[in-house]
Amino acid sequence: MNTKSIKQFLLAGCVCCCATAVLTACSDWNDHYEGIADAAEGATLWQQMKANPQLSDFCEVLEQTKVYRMHKKTPVSYADLLNSGQTFTVMAPVNNSFDKNSLLQQVQTAVGDSAVEKSFVQNHITRQLVSSTPDAAKMLMLNLKHLTMANGMIDDIHLTAPNTKSSNGVLHVIERALPYKHNILEMLCDNTALENIGANIRRFNEDIFDPATSVSNGVVDGVPVYVDSVVYERNRLLEYVGLLDAEDSTYLVVVPTTEGWNEIYNETAQYFLYDKSIEKRDSLQQFYTMHALLEDAVFNMTDQKSINDSLISVPYIYTPQSFEKGKKVYHVFQKPFEEGGILYGAEKLPCSNGWVYTTPKWSFKPTDTFFKELRTEGESTWMITQERDCSYNARRQIADSISSDSYLQIIPRTGTSNWQLTFRLNNTLAGDYDICAVILPQSVAGLSSEKPCKFKATISYVDEDNNTQTFNCNNTQFQSNPERVDTVVLAEAFHFPTCNFDQNEVKVTLRLECSILARETSRFSREMYLDCIYLRPRTSKSDEQ
Repeated sequence: MNTKSIKQFLLAGCVCCCATAVLTACSDWNDHYEGIADAAEGATLWQQMKANPQLSDFCEVLEQTKVYRMHKKTPVSYADLLNSGQTFTVMAPVNNSFDKNSLLQQVQTAVGDSAVEKSFVQNHITRQLVSSTPDAAKMLMLNLKHLTMANGMIDDIHLTAPNTKSSNGVLHVIERALPYKHNILEMLCDNTALENIGANIRRFNEDIFDPATSVSNGVVDGVPVYVDSVVYERNRLLEYVGLLDAEDSTYLVVVPTTEGWNEIYNETAQYFLYDKSIEKRDSLQQFYTMHALLEDAVFNMTDQKSINDSLISVPYIYTPQSFEKGKKVYHVFQKPFEEGGILYGAEKLPCSNGWVYTTPKWSFKPTDTFFKELRTEGESTWMITQERDCSYNARRQIADSISSDSYLQIIPRTGTSNWQLTFRLNNTLAGDYDICAVILPQSVAGLSSEKPCKFKATISYVDEDNNTQTFNCNNTQFQSNPERVDTVVLAEAFHFPTCNFDQNEVKVTLRLECSILARETSRFSREMYLDCIYLRPRTSKSDEQ
């Protein structure tokens, strides 16, 4: 295929993704664009601009800027595109209203060429047919930015020669170049005080091949072959915390500047230290560290009622065992702009799809965000991994003092059986927890017995080398209070050296073991009513409060 044929093929589909989204057909040009000045018969947008000496700088940039498709540079320039049969509206800035030499210098490199395409050239072209009228007309530009034209102006920029009709669109001459408005993701990537955050987010960019929209050329040796592969970009992290590059959404984001970000990133990463048996453990650590830092820092403005009163976080995707399956979980931050609030003293940076607020330090505490209490309900029998010498039943009892209105009745096999029951503990981080069991009095079942339970506890976990370790809670003989709902602290500030967050394999367990001697049978009860097991997070800061 020669160069001319290649260009013709690319011109037919070089911006097909944008075309699908925003191409507007007009069955009757004259009716739809009544009042637009007539152009020379058959003249294209490109021919009209070349004939206008005021637009020579803009034309030179269009000639030198190539179209990118699927992140690849094509032989097609924007001059070629605007001289084709495809339909556009162009806002053309006059000479000396922008730095032509800087743009031409940038297009000499692949990265610069792509940047000029998106931030300058595509910022002045839309596939919609838009005329200037007293009514406001919204435009979706080729770079997916939203602009509005009304009363001969785009924002505060005047149209000096509007509504020139061509054979393939409409030309508006404007007094100066349209400013490029960064969206939130671009602000995080391009602002030097925030670029570490943006770099960490873009680490999760990936290209996804779409066979459904790609052009097939049959099968060779059992493998499909495509003459035109369609690839789209996704970011795994933003799919969970918020699509910060979406121009049709509105978000508020609060993040620390470089020094504060580096400090909290390094601190948070230690909570997500996986053992060495976990495949791609470094990647998991990076992903969940970023997820932990951003899940409460991103606010969808459609969820907010009054941001001066409170901010509601996006719903959590990964919920710990303390919450019901499928239940949406939010954090609410009260009085964000007042002293002590998460936006107090923050600098506001406007973006095309919301605002970025910057602070010197991270605005949150780990125990208020990602370092959450973990709760295993006693009645969640699927969390039991081992049993010995007992049976058990989940019981329903509605009461303010009973977690989730249910509990587990543990019954010894015989009157002298010292039973064992082992529970898996999910989503533990590499950090310190108080490990507690909540024991209910026998009166919850209508019994008059006031015998306490006597039991031992053993914690099992893995170290960084994936070696199983156990802690017998100092071999303590725990006794519950038979007269009330009793929270028994089995271990204080117990440190898990590795993270078990979002893992299926059972690596962290708690074993409860009845420890009543034969001679103690009359003093203690071997039957236990277990409300729940919970892990209360501990940090040096939370300990001080």
